[in-house]
Amino acid sequence: CKVSEATSVSTLSVKLLFVSCRAEEIPLKILAHNGLVGRLIGKEGRNLKKIEHETGTKITISSLQDLSIYNPERTITVKGTVEACASAEVEIMKKLREAFENDMLAVNQQANLIPGLNLSALGIFSTGLSVLPPPAGPRGAPPAPPYHPFATHSGYFSSLYPPHQFGPFPHHHSYPEQEIVNLFIPTQAVGAIIGKKGAHIKQLARFAGASIKIAPAEGPDVSERMVIITGPPEAQFKAQGRIFGKLKEENFFNPKEEVKLEAHIRVPSSTAGRVIGKGGKTVNELQNLTSAEVIVPRDQTPDENEEVIVRIIGHFFASQTAQRKIREIVQQVKQQEQKYPQGVASQRSK
Repeated sequence: CKVSEATSVSTLSVKLLFVSCRAEEIPLKILAHNGLVGRLIGKEGRNLKKIEHETGTKITISSLQDLSIYNPERTITVKGTVEACASAEVEIMKKLREAFENDMLAVNQQANLIPGLNLSALGIFSTGLSVLPPPAGPRGAPPAPPYHPFATHSGYFSSLYPPHQFGPFPHHHSYPEQEIVNLFIPTQAVGAIIGKKGAHIKQLARFAGASIKIAPAEGPDVSERMVIITGPPEAQFKAQGRIFGKLKEENFFNPKEEVKLEAHIRVPSSTAGRVIGKGGKTVNELQNLTSAEVIVPRDQTPDENEEVIVRIIGHFFASQTAQRKIREIVQQVKQQEQKYPQGVASQRSK
């Protein structure tokens, strides 16, 4: 086969490649981000079948097993006459562009919760922005250094992720504190998160710098499974973000529906009252700020570590903001206890 033409559509991170094999039939190959492909296929393959039927083409898509964290694109192959392939390409691009624009709209809306956050630097979303090179400096100077989303000092976000969490800790601390978050996903999504022979979950763990394990099912007919994520705040952000993104990519939620998951974090039972606040004031403010549902059961029995579970339900950014704000409250209480030992802190917190 011989390459006759190549075209790139940078805004969609989609590349078109025509390969001439026979005069009467030209297979068309389209590279598209996996995050867009699920919505092209449609539920039970309906969108793809409709395009095939209307254009008289045969359309196949490369296997999910060919994907990796570093190669998120899938190959869409269209076979038919030149005219049929051209018609199919128009319809395919319509679907891909619609999915892309929906993603961009959702990202822009959610990013408003955390001003100053550079989503592309995290590489966890399917917009294709993360593959763009860094901008060059003025007058041919070297490119600007990679933007670190957790080192920003822009108001609200820097209060969620203070710079000291990611730099050297004072005194005896050398590394950011390890956090444990239990994230609940649909049972039918477990295979997609694990990948063939565990390939995807291993790649995800390496990418995020976190330990990621899926707990055994508690029964034969459970609707959700628990994903146990262990790592510092930045690793939590990356791991949870990719899991939310994967569920969206694989159509476990409606294309126009936000992915909302339940996350559990444990806090010392002595700080639960501070999270709730007097008359529920703090938890209500937290819910209004983040758009997440935050549940702190008042009658919960502490575990062997004297900790209780806080439940957080919401889309990715809402959940992350709530998690960070709750961790901040816990940290404040710990600092007070260190500064005012033997019950003084508890008196001051009332």
